[in-house]
Amino acid sequence: MSSRPPAQEVPAASDPVRRLSRRRLLRHTLAGAGALLAAGPLSGCASPASASGASALSVWDLFQGGDGMLMDDMIGAVARGPEGFDVDRTILDWGPSYYTKLAMSAAGGRASDVAAMHLSRLAGYAPGGLVDPIDLDLLAEFGVTGEDFTPAVWRRTQHEGTVYAIPLDVHPFIVFYDKEAADTAGLLDSSGELAPMGSPEALLDAGKALAEATGEAGILFGHVTDTSQNWRLFAALYAQTGAAFTLPEGGPARIDIDAAVRVVTFMRQLFDGRTNPNDLDYNGALAAFTTGRGGMALLGEWELPTLKKSGVPLGAASFPQVFDKPAVYTDSHSFVLPHQDDPDPQRRREAHRYIAEMLKQSLTWATAGHIPAYRPVLAEPGYAALEPQSSYADAATVAVLDPPNWFTGAGSNFHNRMHQPLQSALLGNTTPEKAVRQMVREADALLRQPNPVA
Repeated sequence: MSSRPPAQEVPAASDPVRRLSRRRLLRHTLAGAGALLAAGPLSGCASPASASGASALSVWDLFQGGDGMLMDDMIGAVARGPEGFDVDRTILDWGPSYYTKLAMSAAGGRASDVAAMHLSRLAGYAPGGLVDPIDLDLLAEFGVTGEDFTPAVWRRTQHEGTVYAIPLDVHPFIVFYDKEAADTAGLLDSSGELAPMGSPEALLDAGKALAEATGEAGILFGHVTDTSQNWRLFAALYAQTGAAFTLPEGGPARIDIDAAVRVVTFMRQLFDGRTNPNDLDYNGALAAFTTGRGGMALLGEWELPTLKKSGVPLGAASFPQVFDKPAVYTDSHSFVLPHQDDPDPQRRREAHRYIAEMLKQSLTWATAGHIPAYRPVLAEPGYAALEPQSSYADAATVAVLDPPNWFTGAGSNFHNRMHQPLQSALLGNTTPEKAVRQMVREADALLRQPNPVA
């Protein structure tokens, strides 16, 4: 594996019929960059590595820190295999730098051989031809088929029946808890794991019991000034009601107002500012949990490495079902084939082989908390031995991603537009009814904007 600094320039588009014009794409990506800058970083994604010979398989991703080192380990393992790879890895910053450059390189038709993409962003790339289809027959030659993934995630790899992405992981919004506090509060089952909740009242009672057990807060949730946290919590609970949230092209948004109000009302009851604080920012909630000032925290699984270092007797579980059906808000880091004008068949074959081999290394990826999307790895004894990761593996079977549209997905302005009215409701500055009406107006405003990659 070689290393070089992140790419700074990308080729211009050469075929205005098949792809966006460079001018049009620039207008779109610069506007999107501004929106994404406002959205802020997503924890767990992101940096440095890559320079090599022309024959190397070029790979772009956005993994920094601990995730970046694990990705290095996985690439190293496949590179050293019996039929190894010469991999040229480029790592770009999460957010505008990554998705803008990925779109620009694909519009130029001479992008990397493989790239990482959040599955929730696929609807903004596949319709405009910015990613090329996956050859499922070719992938099957290397031992990977659609049956190897949970239907909840596999559905989102497709656009108009064609598969454009292969999931590496599922990274859900879950609960972490202090096992000693949860035991004192009577919340553990006979195996020492968090018992099912089953109703909104049960989660409210759990918060009170945890507050009494810790002598501090019950349930911690950092949302103030964070652009995604409120949406993650709302989306999980709303999906549990069984209601649909859809964003058809041209609008209007289709949302069950009564179900949404029910959810926001419950969010306000849960974070009442007494038993469970309602005004914490993300880092404040994280710090409170790691220093024993709360019994449970609502966070993404990507915080597992940080929490393990805290010394808290740590447990974790899928987001509790409290409404009518199980559902957990998630996203997925996936592999895509950025559009190339005239891909070399042998390099495309190697790209598919690389994706398959990386999936088979995803037990390494799971050590950071991510759930392997490739189910054969979930069946390995090594995964069952991972604690607390194996405690929330079932989240992948009830995964709920953002409603698909070009403006939704990880780091998008959609999260921010949904977050603002929800934050206002939690802080007591507006009613649940008004917050939901504002969410609908925001969604409709986005739907009125033309899709720049259509």
